Amino acid sequence: MTVGAGPGEGPGPRDGAATGSGDGILAVDSGGSGLRVVLGTAERGALARRSSQVPVRTGARGIDPAHLMAQLTPLVRALSAETGVSRPATAVVGAAGLSTLGEALRAELPGALAREFGVRTTALVADAVTAYVGALGPRPGAVVAAGTGLIAIGTDLTAWQRADGWGHLLGDCGSGAWIGRAGLEAALRAYDGRPGGSAALLVRAEERFGPMSGLPGRLYPRPDRPAVLASFAPQVAACAEDDPVAAGVLRDAARHMAESAAAVCPADGEPRIALTGGLFRMGDPLLVPLEEELARRLPHALRVPAEGDPLDGAVRIATALATGALTLPREESLFSVESPVNPI
Repeated sequence: MTVGAGPGEGPGPRDGAATGSGDGILAVDSGGSGLRVVLGTAERGALARRSSQVPVRTGARGIDPAHLMAQLTPLVRALSAETGVSRPATAVVGAAGLSTLGEALRAELPGALAREFGVRTTALVADAVTAYVGALGPRPGAVVAAGTGLIAIGTDLTAWQRADGWGHLLGDCGSGAWIGRAGLEAALRAYDGRPGGSAALLVRAEERFGPMSGLPGRLYPRPDRPAVLASFAPQVAACAEDDPVAAGVLRDAARHMAESAAAVCPADGEPRIALTGGLFRMGDPLLVPLEEELARRLPHALRVPAEGDPLDGAVRIATALATGALTLPREESLFSVESPVNPI
């Protein structure tokens, strides 16, 4: 495990901000690339942060709470030494896969956090919800979170609505894996001489993966297939200006994203829409058709830039929970709050 400060994650405060417990908050973002952790106070927000590059394991019972704690404990200990926040009263854990793989986490993690760190209240939150709160805060609207996968989530502040997020085999339409797979299909069509192929994408695919005849054998056995597929998405974007097939893939991706956003966006009022996730770093080849689709399908919604990322969302939720200001709807599979009885 790599434990240390990430980019922009300098040491903790230097002005005597130590605190024993009280308003201490712990915020965690657990995803496919590992853990990111913040320790701070409800009054002052994040004081210091650390990260691990080891993703939390999943097994027969879903996300493994013991492995999460094994990753989390040294990070929190290091942060406690920096900040003086030794026993945070409130914790928020945002976890990828919580809605479908969170049974063991919901059963065991609040008690483990209470025993190990003295946490009195724990919120377990799907990463889509922390992405939403990081991007928009406690406001009605919709957020499209897109990277290797894709999910849209929205709320009118009375209930959550989600669309897609079903994984690369069944959904994640418009995601990095979806774009990469469509681009490779176009390359294979060109290789075969079938209609709908792209010679430009065939060249890029062979440069990246070698001869097309060997691609299935190199791709199908890999456990990280979604990430491998998504690695080809930037090549699709690079070809889009001059290649109509590549441009068409991105237009289709934009349509899928807008459809998911429309499925979750509140129909009344003036909801906001934000985009978050690494896929949008592809820039204009994707963003231009996406903005057109969003304007056409959701003319009543205001497009705004994302204010922050999922870890920022976890900090916001922890602060609101610690101060009694939480206004977000709760739903067992997406957002639950636990206070263990006699945890210590």
